[in-house]
Amino acid sequence: MAFLQCLSPSFTLPLKPKSHNGDSTPFLHASNSLCGYPLDDSSHSEPSMRSFRMGGTKASIVCSAGSEENAQRDGRNIYVNKDKRQAEVCIEKNTSSFCLRKCAVSLALSVGLISGIPALQSPAYASEVAGPALPDLSVLISGPPIKDPGTLLRNALPINNKAIREVQKPLEDITESLKIAGTKALDSVERNVRQASRALAQGRSAILAGLAEPKRENGEELLDKLAVGLQELQRIVEDRNRDAVAPKQKELLQFVGTVEEDMVDSFPYEVPQEYNSMPLLKGRATVDMKVKIKDNPNIENCVFQIVLDGYNAPVTAGNFLDLVERHFYDGMEIQRADGFVVQTGDPEGPAEGFIDPSTGKTRTIPLELMAVGDKMPVYGATLEELGRYKAQTKLPFNAFGTMAMAREEFENDSASSQVFWLLKESELTPSNANILDGRYSVFGYVTDNQDYLADLKVGDVIESMQVVSGLENLVNPSYKIAG
Repeated sequence: MAFLQCLSPSFTLPLKPKSHNGDSTPFLHASNSLCGYPLDDSSHSEPSMRSFRMGGTKASIVCSAGSEENAQRDGRNIYVNKDKRQAEVCIEKNTSSFCLRKCAVSLALSVGLISGIPALQSPAYASEVAGPALPDLSVLISGPPIKDPGTLLRNALPINNKAIREVQKPLEDITESLKIAGTKALDSVERNVRQASRALAQGRSAILAGLAEPKRENGEELLDKLAVGLQELQRIVEDRNRDAVAPKQKELLQFVGTVEEDMVDSFPYEVPQEYNSMPLLKGRATVDMKVKIKDNPNIENCVFQIVLDGYNAPVTAGNFLDLVERHFYDGMEIQRADGFVVQTGDPEGPAEGFIDPSTGKTRTIPLELMAVGDKMPVYGATLEELGRYKAQTKLPFNAFGTMAMAREEFENDSASSQVFWLLKESELTPSNANILDGRYSVFGYVTDNQDYLADLKVGDVIESMQVVSGLENLVNPSYKIAG
């Protein structure tokens, strides 16, 4: 939960400073404060309570030391414990109250979650946490977020076709069904298959109507393959062949995803004029990243497949794809691997990003965030800075291998070439309730071999990055310009 940020000393991760000279120590800047107040402040002895209020929900952290002060920001209040470094969180809405006594579990989790957070901007003050951390009680008690990168990418497509989504959902639910032990899981899988088959049969005409005209013939072929595949999956279930379910499910979801991509007729919005001359990815692209892993005896060379989403981050994804085509990352080492993120992209020399040879200056890109319900991204500001505390991002930090841009701590528009992949399990940082969503530009997910990201170490070498599909969606490519 995001409010854990305020229960431990705050950490920020700027772009990798040159002074480290390759040191594998996480590049952390610690602020000796709790929720913005000094930890060594012993000048007060009386109990104090500070509070922040957001909307109709009150979040309180009850303290046992310090003079009573009332700090407010943006109409929110929060009480902090300066002495015991522990807290009692209470959420009151209308007349009801919900308390997390002493936050014992939260404090334990905060050690692992907060000490490595790549929060590449200002220290984590309580006023910054209260809004997005606790937008509503339902966020705290909601189910686990979607972690599958394929599902996240399908859901992020700019389409609105209910019929295909009704086929997609039960096929994705097979993953949960397979968590049931033994062959009993197959009874639940069978229900999922029947639901998907029924949805396909009933919604076929609506699905075909949603396809872009040039892609309709291909879409019809895919729907035929999908129907046959569902029949094959039904037979697998009837034969009680549990091991064959997941591979067939993956195949069918690939058909669904391709059909959904064929529903996108054209790029759905205009990139703002100040950015529309930059390299832009107007669609999606796939990149294979080959890494030489030194310390895993079972695999020496691993190819990670990365899907870049230009529909929701055209500037960010376009910048990265342009650098891939320049072979910028080829031969570069992994520069951070601490169990929370894997990071690379800091070139040799004094520069901390890509130097554009046509200008002799570092090429930077703006912070780019697409919120659910928006028709185009917002640029240059975090969702929190915009006051959009309840907004959810289309590309959340949910999946193992979520890919995002690193940037300078206090400069939203300072990203250049340094990228990181998230490793931390997302049940502890659910979508829109952590300190990453809405603050950093996510532009893709690792969709194949992502589990091996955890084996990467500082010094492992990226042998190559290669675009395998979608290069035709890159506009304004600078790599084609001489020099």
